Amino acid sequence: MSTAITKVGKAAKLSPDAKRKAWVARSLILPALIFGIVLTQIPFLTTIGYSLFTWNLMYPDDIHFAGIDNFVNVFTMGELVPSIFATVLITTAAVVLSLLLGLFFAILLDRKFFGQGIARTLMITPFLVMPAAASLIWKYSMFDTNIGILNWLNSVFGLPVISWSTDLPLLTVIIVLTWQYTPFMMLILLAGLQSQSREVLEAASVDGSGIFRTFQWITLPHLRQYIEIATLLGTIMLLQVFDPIAIMTKGTGDTKTLAYLLYERAFIGLDVGEAAAYGVVTVILTMITATIALRTVFKVFMAGGAR
Repeated sequence: MSTAITKVGKAAKLSPDAKRKAWVARSLILPALIFGIVLTQIPFLTTIGYSLFTWNLMYPDDIHFAGIDNFVNVFTMGELVPSIFATVLITTAAVVLSLLLGLFFAILLDRKFFGQGIARTLMITPFLVMPAAASLIWKYSMFDTNIGILNWLNSVFGLPVISWSTDLPLLTVIIVLTWQYTPFMMLILLAGLQSQSREVLEAASVDGSGIFRTFQWITLPHLRQYIEIATLLGTIMLLQVFDPIAIMTKGTGDTKTLAYLLYERAFIGLDVGEAAAYGVVTVILTMITATIALRTVFKVFMAGGAR
């Protein structure tokens, strides 16, 4: 209690110059704060308002208050749970595969060789391609039944032609996302590899530790916090996946994620009220996931600082 009073007393004795600096610091971030509130909270409040009304654009004049009926439909129509499962499955598979491939490529690039800079630039390129463009490239250049490279390879080896988007839609989406997010994972893990102490690695080599034992007992523990950060950031980004599903599968074959389900209700079913209810539920679930992820990231940074 006395400590708290002492702190309050110290805060009250701030000099006019310190108070002025504090107000200047707050005023500098105030425009960004106001802009962020206007940009995010006003649309969210509008969405909540729409979710309380029955409004289908097929009958634009038939608008009436529905209360929580739209939310009841969200939880009783049977599409929310499968979409959550699809979102979790696609996100988990893409994160794990891109993480493993990113680690593999980071290890390859963590050494001096001719053309190293060019190789790194080329490896980063997939992450710089717009998601819609990447989906179109894969759909027509790789997965197409007539001109796709994958089916051409199948024909070379005498294998049957595969209609990827219809026969293997889930695998199709995971492949595209893995290709696109592997460079992101690679950059984080490469930064971790390059932050290793070279003296420790040289000492391990002098002591007769082989490559695999050095990786297992020195490199992998060092990369732990980088792996966790890459996993969490990749998960947050992949929870919003939409483009490959909308362009290649249209939500078929267990690929209807929360983002695509919301789009389907709003722009195909034209049910504004129900789509808004799905949007509110999606935002709440995303906020819960992001909160858990950010707390975990904070703990990782704190643990890293303590070490």
